[in-house]
Amino acid sequence: MKTTCFERAIFLSWYCGRGDCKFCYMSVQKDKIKNPKLAKRTKESVLAEAILSKNLGWEIEFISGGYESYDFDEIVELVKNISLITRKKQWINIGILGEKELKRLQPYIEGYCGAVECVNKKVHDYVCPSKPLKEIEKTYASCDKLGLKKAMTLIIGIGEDIKDFDKLKGFILRNGILRITFYSLNPHEGTPFKRSPNKEYYAEWIRKTRESFPKLHIIAGAWKDKTEYYSELLKAGADTITKFPAIKYFGTKEAEEVERQAKLAGKEFKGTLTKLPDIDWDEEVDRLELDDKLKEKIKIKLKQYIKQMGK
Repeated sequence: MKTTCFERAIFLSWYCGRGDCKFCYMSVQKDKIKNPKLAKRTKESVLAEAILSKNLGWEIEFISGGYESYDFDEIVELVKNISLITRKKQWINIGILGEKELKRLQPYIEGYCGAVECVNKKVHDYVCPSKPLKEIEKTYASCDKLGLKKAMTLIIGIGEDIKDFDKLKGFILRNGILRITFYSLNPHEGTPFKRSPNKEYYAEWIRKTRESFPKLHIIAGAWKDKTEYYSELLKAGADTITKFPAIKYFGTKEAEEVERQAKLAGKEFKGTLTKLPDIDWDEEVDRLELDDKLKEKIKIKLKQYIKQMGK
């Protein structure tokens, strides 16, 4: 029996300076947020989430955030500390980066994930007007110079067609992609999209990708109202799953269903979405080489999370 697990994306902010991707929650928030520097998470909440992920057996899919919320120095520090906590180099998905920026992150990252979203150029230019694919591919070229690995995201249900699969295949081959995260569109109020794709169509994309790329690491995401998708996505060829709001819905019927879906697919689920481990969380923080004041803040935030998850 092969194993699978949950991969959690750690998001740093809920503001994006570009903010015009037509499927994105942040596109309907941009005009409401007056001070982007306040539309970001505290360091302690981000690092507490990394500690939870490590101890619950969740992989960190990537570290992500919108444009113009953080100074780059802050991003480097957070990525460094997450790497310290997990004892693993991380993947980043924080927009277009130049070679100088990648070099600063290089000691703490395994690779870069481009927010590709769609490989049909006509659809992409309409849905993501401020994220040209050429810019992402330039960042991939910088990764090649630095020996960093490359990944991408793709959203199913934003106007593409299964006939576009050959475009995806070509993109993966051209850029040397080693990981891909598929998402099922989750419509947000205020955006033009109203429906998610059905699981058969979604699974077909994953199946064709697995057939074409047997060694590619495939991550598949579906929202909490689509937990029944997971077994189909794993059977189709996904290695791991993502997108489920694991902290907010920890231990719920929805979380139990995610673990059951893995079993239905014939997979052993590593880690847990339903049972908190009996460990000393303060001790987990104390052993980290971090500033003492920051440690105390992390302990407070961890206790908040644990209390919420324990309900």
